[in-house]
Amino acid sequence: MFVAIVFFMIIPNIRKTKKEKEFAGNLKKGDRVIMKSGLHGKIFDFSEKNEAVVIETGSGKLTFDKSSISMEMSQRINTPTVVEKK
Repeated sequence: MFVAIVFFMIIPNIRKTKKEKEFAGNLKKGDRVIMKSGLHGKIFDFSEKNEAVVIETGSGKLTFDKSSISMEMSQRINTPTVVEKK
């Protein structure tokens, strides 16, 4: 029972956390991101002392923690879509 819990719940969570940290480390200025709250913006600057990122939106610049960036949604918005021509 304990092995099943570890295998199906804990290990996938560790893998996802590792991917999110790698994603946050690879962010650069100008990347378009979506926050977990749904806010869309572009990375303007980084604040390394408190692990924050400055996001430029249509209404101004906002500072957020790097962990509040949605990895799945941001990757989806940054990958080019391929349209097949018929």
